[in-house]
Amino acid sequence: MGKTIIEKIIAGHTTEDVTPGNIVWMEIDVRSARDFGGANVVKNLQKYYPNESQVADPEKTFFTFDCVVPAKTIGYAENQHIARVFARKQLTRQNLYDVDAGIGSHVMIEKGIAVPGSTVVGTDSHLNILGAIGSFGQGMGDQDIAFAFKTGKTWFEVPHSMSITIEGIPAENASAKDVTLGVIQQIGSKGALGRSIEFYGSTVESLDLAGRITLASMVTEMGGIIGLIPPNKPVIQFCKERSGREFPVYEADQDVRYVETLEFDFEELGPLIALPPSPANVKSVAEVAGRQVDSVIVASCTNGRYEDIAIVAKILKGNKVHSDVMMKIVPATKEVYGQLLRNGLINILYEAGAIISNPGCGGCAAGQIGMTGEGEVQVSTGNRNFAGKQGKGDTYLASPATAAATALAGEISVPEL
Repeated sequence: MGKTIIEKIIAGHTTEDVTPGNIVWMEIDVRSARDFGGANVVKNLQKYYPNESQVADPEKTFFTFDCVVPAKTIGYAENQHIARVFARKQLTRQNLYDVDAGIGSHVMIEKGIAVPGSTVVGTDSHLNILGAIGSFGQGMGDQDIAFAFKTGKTWFEVPHSMSITIEGIPAENASAKDVTLGVIQQIGSKGALGRSIEFYGSTVESLDLAGRITLASMVTEMGGIIGLIPPNKPVIQFCKERSGREFPVYEADQDVRYVETLEFDFEELGPLIALPPSPANVKSVAEVAGRQVDSVIVASCTNGRYEDIAIVAKILKGNKVHSDVMMKIVPATKEVYGQLLRNGLINILYEAGAIISNPGCGGCAAGQIGMTGEGEVQVSTGNRNFAGKQGKGDTYLASPATAAATALAGEISVPEL
């Protein structure tokens, strides 16, 4: 019987039997920790391996600071510095991406650290975003990552795989975020529980890298282990240019058997929005249009790319954010921020009345820009909206275009492009 993409990636990193349900030990190409959890990784290494070399391969080991950047609390400042000092002693300087770099998973793609077919672990629950380039990224706990730092390997249960094929051209005012919400609307928050998803179809094939990142980033909200999007020629070329090396590009065998095969027709799919308290509580934007909002944030690993913010700038240009709305924008990385500066988009956003922050995650955890107060209604381009995730207010998840249209109108609005 043929093998799925995830089975081939794991098989390339272990000598054990890669059959779904089996637990195997596999080699890890990239081991990482972020500022949230990074200090605990260091403390575990120092506790369990006090008199030994604590990193198996410094060239493959990274810290990425992206949660609260720069640190706004003493606790975060101390944790970041613990990881920073450890990196100076144990790693090379270029393997520490400090508070100005941006979201770790995005940095790994931009810098060519993660490539198609690679295995990457870290302390980020959305590290499976690397499925956007056909890489197996996986978030793990502090002790697991400490072990990966020390040994260069980890154990993993080979997941069963499902296939989702998406056909059809969405409406002009819809985007990758609407496609992603459309999938969650169909399968729910547990539809891919414990599985690897392979995404296919003309709709998926047409997505650029930013769109693929959006789709892959919300597989966690579908209950999935990873969402793998077979890289097309532009993505492969991008990864080769950024990494400066060759790599295997895995495809599923023709005779593979999936535990479930789903097909969706998203022809003329319109803008969608996820109502609190779940990313699976999806409706059309038109159904909830008119709901007054207090704030809007365009950010997160889901929608913080240049292409996302460029759409926002296009809608905001020559207009003003509604006087009752606080609009926040957080570029995903320093590279994205630089593009916005060079192309004049920062000025457009500034003139419209938006607040532009330094690169980072934004909006997804306490301490980051984008928190809500009790009673506050916010539209976010993030990936989670359950109670307390972005504060005490009500958070609606939508595309950058919907977020921008809403910011101008002061109420949830269908975008016009």
